[in-house]
Amino acid sequence: MPYYIYRVKPFAQLEKLSECEAFTQASEQAKSLRAAQMAESPGKIKIMFADNELQAEDLLCQVRTPGPRGDD
Repeated sequence: MPYYIYRVKPFAQLEKLSECEAFTQASEQAKSLRAAQMAESPGKIKIMFADNELQAEDLLCQVRTPGPRGDD
């Protein structure tokens, strides 16, 4: 399964930037994209591991519930 790199903008606007076969390659590319990203540009650079592009976009749009915060 490939790793997809996306720019996630407000209101769940997704822009596919790249696709990589290995995590190390995807991680390096995402880090360089984050470093080159201007402060004024909206959106975050995200890596998603998925079977295909459609599944990656679906996973990026899902709302995640926060995990437990320490000892309660």
